[in-house]
Amino acid sequence: MTLIKDLQTNLPSQDEKTPLLFIGHGSPMNGIEDNEFSQQWEMLGKKMKTPAAVLCISAHWLTHGTQITAMEQPRTIHDFYGFPQPLFEVQYPAPGHPALAAEAAHLVHTTKVELDHEWGLDHGTWSVVKRMFPEANVPVLQLSLDYAYGPKYHYELAKELSALRKKGVLIIGSGNMVHNLRALNWQQPASSYDWAEEMNTTFKSLITTENHAALQQYTSLGAGASLAIPTPEHYLPLMYILGLKDEQESVAFFNDKIVMGSVSMTSVKIS
Repeated sequence: MTLIKDLQTNLPSQDEKTPLLFIGHGSPMNGIEDNEFSQQWEMLGKKMKTPAAVLCISAHWLTHGTQITAMEQPRTIHDFYGFPQPLFEVQYPAPGHPALAAEAAHLVHTTKVELDHEWGLDHGTWSVVKRMFPEANVPVLQLSLDYAYGPKYHYELAKELSALRKKGVLIIGSGNMVHNLRALNWQQPASSYDWAEEMNTTFKSLITTENHAALQQYTSLGAGASLAIPTPEHYLPLMYILGLKDEQESVAFFNDKIVMGSVSMTSVKIS
């Protein structure tokens, strides 16, 4: 209980809730390249009030059960291969926040959330947050994805984290709505397959109309959905952002583009 009391002292409740972000993170190279996507991330960081902390649900931390990083200084994880050496040299030394980890774990009743001291920040987190807060002066935590469960489970679990938004915690889901690496078009990186465009449009429409039930049951959306989401890990972070949305909040899309034929960079801000 000491950690929870400390958090309540350090992160007092605020009148306004922090925004919610789903970021299409795409290639790890976006973490070091100056391009249209990373520029939008930088702009987001400059325009918004600096959060008390960031809690990121990344497509790249899959676990049995649910875990949250709880170390003082999370390591920078280079969870990829075949990229230029400068990408492997990136370090993002943002601090952790053990008290916030304890509070978040305490809020969740759907499952027991374990406090993790081994993981760190994978590229689904640091490639984005590094561009938003380049000084690494905002504490950053990750919440893992329990791969045993489908979209509805993650959508409902997210609701239990709602109180964090009134304590200045920026919650980010980092993945891609359309993510099929086997179908990548290396010859035409600016291209997009018809099915990728169709599903990207469908997902945006369902988000705009708040048809979250259909988004949870994406396997019922036809053959295009199977191509867009051959495995769900990049889609599931979206469920956290939608699960945390209040009815009166508005939705805005940015970085709305398909790259390499089969990866959607489309991102969502809810505020």
